[in-house]
Amino acid sequence: MEINWADIQEIAIELYENFPEIDPQWISFPDLHKKICNLDHFIGDPNSSNEKILEAIQMAWIDELD
Repeated sequence: MEINWADIQEIAIELYENFPEIDPQWISFPDLHKKICNLDHFIGDPNSSNEKILEAIQMAWIDELD
């Protein structure tokens, strides 16, 4: 399944599964952006993200921990 920037929840799940050692509360946006772009199923344009999208993904990732 291919994922893009609009697939916030799917990205959060992929991050949760691929980086269980990372506390998403403390990840920087540049590091988060890099990890998202390097996910196996991610096909989004790296230049199409913004702070609002990254923040939404970060919050969804934090929710996955609960």
